[in-house]
Amino acid sequence: MDTLWYTRCPVPTPVGLAAQLGLLDRAFAEKGVELASVIDSKDRNIRQSHFNHTLKWSFRLGGNVPPIRARSEGRDTRLIGVSWTDEYQAIIALPDSGIRKAADLAGRRLGVPKQPEGEIFVVDFWRASALKAFDAALTIAGLAQSEVQLVDIDFTESVLDSHEADRFGLARRIPYGPEIAALFRGQVDAIYIKGAAGIAAANLIAAHEVVSFGFHDDPAIRINSGTPRLLTVDATLLDERPDLVATLIGTIRQAGDWAAHHPEDTARFAARETGVSEEQIAVAHGPRFASSFGLSLDEDALAAVESYKNFLLLHGFLAADFSISEWADRRGWDQALAA
Repeated sequence: MDTLWYTRCPVPTPVGLAAQLGLLDRAFAEKGVELASVIDSKDRNIRQSHFNHTLKWSFRLGGNVPPIRARSEGRDTRLIGVSWTDEYQAIIALPDSGIRKAADLAGRRLGVPKQPEGEIFVVDFWRASALKAFDAALTIAGLAQSEVQLVDIDFTESVLDSHEADRFGLARRIPYGPEIAALFRGQVDAIYIKGAAGIAAANLIAAHEVVSFGFHDDPAIRINSGTPRLLTVDATLLDERPDLVATLIGTIRQAGDWAAHHPEDTARFAARETGVSEEQIAVAHGPRFASSFGLSLDEDALAAVESYKNFLLLHGFLAADFSISEWADRRGWDQALAA
């Protein structure tokens, strides 16, 4: 039986939903293919493919920084789908900071995560996310970046190599620990948070919400590392077995349709996937959450990816420029729609 590697970020995605519903296993078993999880592998080199997309016969759905970065370095991958689930995004500060609104960020220190040396695929997306978020907040306030101070927050631990004991038995570390520590040490005045985990962190420290923009009317403000998320495959899989890519697309679309008709169950599955409560999911993703598990390659979706790619290029996250429209490949869609 052939093996197909897959990986997904621990956030609400249609791939995660399809996996929890058993749709993926069933669909590929009918094709004589066994699914194997990249992030559950004991081999560090295999786990690293979650970030650098090196595995043959693999697909990935998650945040867009790693696959865009990998493609900029020449990784032979194809973009086969875009999924957009809006999520809470905000800049927060401590209640006694005197920062009440976005305009108050002028002259303040904004905390930006900094990766450990050599871990370019692990923490870069945190830094890229924060920079884009501060750009959005400053745009809303009518401020220029020169009017604030960006302060690095060092991440001293690799996500891939952290020790179980240091996580107190949890499978993964709770996000925003270094940023919150920097706030309380007085090293920075404001930080960026997002999603259900971000809301939980802000609630824990009784933070003040300076500005929220995850549901802003302008998509350009909302675009970030997790909005939209990208479905990518290695080119070998698409060249050798376009029928499997068609099966993948069809199965993910089936999960999206299921979600739209089962909002309460979808929230429950998303809470399990993310490691948070259903209440946090509801607050973090809003009332239209269950209808946001679609997948497309339409012009608006590709334009959003192009916009964020350009942001990453401008800020030095990419090895080289490339065309998003040329990266996109519709062969799997053609077969899926024909079927």
